[in-house]
Amino acid sequence: MKRFGSKKLCSNACNIIQFVLLCLAGGSVGAQDSITQKNIRFIDYYGFSDGSSAWDDIGYNPKDNTVYVGITDHRDKVALYIYDASIDSIKLKGFISDLAKLRPYQWQAKIHTKFVAGSNGDMYFATDGGESREEYLMENPKGYSGGFMMKWSPSDEKLTNLGVGLQYESIKDIDIDTATGRIYSISYPQVHFLVYDPKANKLKDYGRLGSGHVPRMMFTDKWGNCYYVDWRQRLVKYEKRTDKLIFAEKSLPAFAGTPGEHIITGITAFAKDNKNGVIYLITYGAKVIAFYPQENGIGKTEDLGGVFDVPGKPKWNYYVPNLNLGNNGKLYYIIGGHGNYAKKDQSLFVEFDLKTKIPKVIFEYASTVLVEATGCDTKDKAGNMYFAGKRSVPRSSGKKGNLAELGDRPTVPFLLKFNPDKKVQ
Repeated sequence: MKRFGSKKLCSNACNIIQFVLLCLAGGSVGAQDSITQKNIRFIDYYGFSDGSSAWDDIGYNPKDNTVYVGITDHRDKVALYIYDASIDSIKLKGFISDLAKLRPYQWQAKIHTKFVAGSNGDMYFATDGGESREEYLMENPKGYSGGFMMKWSPSDEKLTNLGVGLQYESIKDIDIDTATGRIYSISYPQVHFLVYDPKANKLKDYGRLGSGHVPRMMFTDKWGNCYYVDWRQRLVKYEKRTDKLIFAEKSLPAFAGTPGEHIITGITAFAKDNKNGVIYLITYGAKVIAFYPQENGIGKTEDLGGVFDVPGKPKWNYYVPNLNLGNNGKLYYIIGGHGNYAKKDQSLFVEFDLKTKIPKVIFEYASTVLVEATGCDTKDKAGNMYFAGKRSVPRSSGKKGNLAELGDRPTVPFLLKFNPDKKVQ
């Protein structure tokens, strides 16, 4: 690789050797002796046997040290789970359709947005059509009426429906300005950037930012500005001071030859280092990027290299819909999912050293153990990191699951808990 010196080439070669050895057994431990199976834990959900997956719908509430996850059957049931990290307990709080008192024509197939915390500890998210009835029936009586923004209040365990974003449109992601309470969101399939003020009950549509595909990820900085990408993978910033969208002059870094479909998919994951003023990004083109936001205008970006490198595989062809930053200053992510793996039907758990810019496999799992994980910037006060994981199971198991994603193999969801510095089991 061009960015490696002689020592780094040696490290990269070691990575390749380690990768080959790890391929011999699922769930094996990487070369770093300090990280073992005791540093990682899979936590099962209960009470929803038809639950098949979670998408990006995971988030952390610092108010009471809890992790929120939405589990879906990918048809019309979405369950809300809350994991209390302080007492190591997970609870099913109910189903979104019941908690929000939705009518049959207001059915929702999943939550695709992350959960984000407001200043008082309320948690916000939005809903998604999530299957073909949304895309092909639309105005049909059995079609999709639109996605809702919602608020969960932990104090009284109440779910409040804040209303639909745009008619017939899902909401793929949201974020919040904790200072004003304004909610940012992006719609599907028309890619409208929306800003909703719950206090004034005012929704403003800032227009379309793409077509053909909807990037799934948006994020905010410490000033409450919100970021997204356009179809050229340029950062787009909602600047709250001016109430306008501003565009970066250049696209985010990409490997030469990255196909357009990977460019327009944009950012798949982020993690914030608030202490040092950095937001780390991963693109669908498999780049790791450091972004340095500024209050006015768009800040600079730094290309940190690729997420991994398997000989003979295009450097842009790795799928990483998750990212966390450890208290040790290293990035952690899981490669694999949606048919895109570093090795066929294998998921790699990677540690990315920000000092050396070298990725290293610490775990590898067969798809029957871990087929995909989502979730960004979800870390509790003890430094434990969380991902929304799932595993594939044979069709003969009788599990319904989400066949659309894995052909004839449905999936079973679980919460993944990890800490490189402490045992979690």
